[in-house]
Amino acid sequence: MSAHHRLTALFAAVALTLAAALPASAAAAATPDSTTTTSPWGALHWRLIGPFRAGRTLAVTGVPGQPTHFYMGTVDGGVWETHDTGRTWQPLFDKESVQSIGAIAVAASNPNIIYVGTGESDMRSDIVQ
Repeated sequence: MSAHHRLTALFAAVALTLAAALPASAAAAATPDSTTTTSPWGALHWRLIGPFRAGRTLAVTGVPGQPTHFYMGTVDGGVWETHDTGRTWQPLFDKESVQSIGAIAVAASNPNIIYVGTGESDMRSDIVQ
């Protein structure tokens, strides 16, 4: 399975998890309590689903043969790694002087080697050039 397909599956899993929580909250709203105001969103709770300081992400890659292992390079947050399909992330670039990542790849010869291209490859339209 390619990294693109794994990433698509990850986003689909997050969407399904959020969608599954909605019917439970809607059922709770069907039997309102006279002392509280209910909301269809009442069963949803905030939780961290990725690096909170990541900002925009331009580079993501998976590790061949390791379906739960991914690297993510962000525009203003460095390189992050997950071994559990994105449930938890560990920063890899906190001690580096460059935090803007535009490309990332896993070496075909050794999955323990990653190549990281610094700089943002996609200039935004809202930045004056």
